[in-house]
Amino acid sequence: MTERAVPDFSLAQICDSGQCFRMAQKDSSTYTVTAGDRYLEITQEGVKCTFHCPEDEFDCFWKHYFDLDRDYKEYKERISSRDTYLSQAAQFGEGIRILNQDLWEMTVSFLISQQNHIARIRRCIQNISEKYGEEKQAPDGTVYYAFPSAEVLAGLSEDGLKDCNLGYRSKYVVRTARSVANGDVLLGDIQKMPYREAREELLKLFGVGEKVADCICLFALHHLEAFPVDTHISQALKAHYPKGFPSRRYKGMQGVMQQYIFYYELKGKKEVQIPQG
Repeated sequence: MTERAVPDFSLAQICDSGQCFRMAQKDSSTYTVTAGDRYLEITQEGVKCTFHCPEDEFDCFWKHYFDLDRDYKEYKERISSRDTYLSQAAQFGEGIRILNQDLWEMTVSFLISQQNHIARIRRCIQNISEKYGEEKQAPDGTVYYAFPSAEVLAGLSEDGLKDCNLGYRSKYVVRTARSVANGDVLLGDIQKMPYREAREELLKLFGVGEKVADCICLFALHHLEAFPVDTHISQALKAHYPKGFPSRRYKGMQGVMQQYIFYYELKGKKEVQIPQG
């Protein structure tokens, strides 16, 4: 086990932030996360976190995955005191971090996300992994499934993933898998590109629009200047930023602000009502 005191970090908030779909609550203080072909259980009590893995695995993978070397307090301190809405959104989602996730898995995840909700996306990803991913076993005996490779999914018919509850999105995933497996799209090259270039390459994939491309850039490539705009964000922009989000002020961290806004729009207004303006 590996113990760390981690400020500005909440497993509950990250789990519900809409950026990862193979993270789940096991009990009141413990969460599980499957990433690629890895599995982890984490227990959190306040700032104290217990990562149920050896120190070397934490250091070489999970510390980077959860972006634990970055000081998120600095992001919150950069928020304008005059921006009441963003200040409250950041306070409400103060434990959110932008994860460093696998590019292929995130490409599939956000292709599935279109016109979909988080619970259903999770079921789709679970179905795909269980049906086509490699069965693995954690040290404690827990059985889990690695995310299937592009080569595996490329061999399916375009409707092959409808059985996994993807519906019309099946062809998006299968066609994209074929593009990756055939070498028409080189994910390794995209990983090395700056934000604008990576975004343009992702837009060439079948079924990838601007919002999906920005989600992949933010949650897989960690381009923090990406600012995905979905229905929740669009509503917030209309209500609070009619002249547009002040991207210049938050240059290089727009994606962090986006996550605060998204999480607040998704969860916060059920608990807190703030003035419109």
